[in-house]
Amino acid sequence: MSAAVRPTAGSTALLLIDVQQSFRARPYWSDAEAPAFLAATNRLVAGAQAAGIPVVQVFHTDGPQAADNAFSHASGLVRPLDGLAPFDPALVVDKHRHSALVGTGLAVWLHQQGIRRLIVAGIRTEQCCETTTRHASDEGWAVDFVTEATLTFDMTTPSGQTLSAAQIRERTETVLAGRFATLCTVDDALQRARDGEGR
Repeated sequence: MSAAVRPTAGSTALLLIDVQQSFRARPYWSDAEAPAFLAATNRLVAGAQAAGIPVVQVFHTDGPQAADNAFSHASGLVRPLDGLAPFDPALVVDKHRHSALVGTGLAVWLHQQGIRRLIVAGIRTEQCCETTTRHASDEGWAVDFVTEATLTFDMTTPSGQTLSAAQIRERTETVLAGRFATLCTVDDALQRARDGEGR
């Protein structure tokens, strides 16, 4: 990114991806890391709003519109995750793919607002958060990835081994750092937005 388009707080947006109650209905849900995640996420959202950074709230919906589908509006679970502090989003979008930039109109809105830098947080670290980050970077946005404000869960590899949530986060950081995003703490991301840092 050239110095001529150096981002400022006014050209930064926070994408809060899939922080929704749907996940609590999934068999892989674990409460173990949720309190730390929610504390970091609430601090990030509050800091963004205090700095005048627009917060885009993204919800994932897919599958049949049925009460037993946790990612359907019919379930009543496509709503903020319990423990997420209430806030006024600048925009709310429903997505149906892994990237929040596919089929949502979000990219158009970001361009209309003059957004050149994105802060990414949400659920799941290696899935929708990572996919959105890669997509946004390839489309020309500078991205700050706030790992402590992302949440994921243990997974089983194709060979039957267990990857812990911590290992998955480390893997995501490894593949994003310096190529698709700048890795940030909550405080780093907010300070970089205030200072107008790029990537």
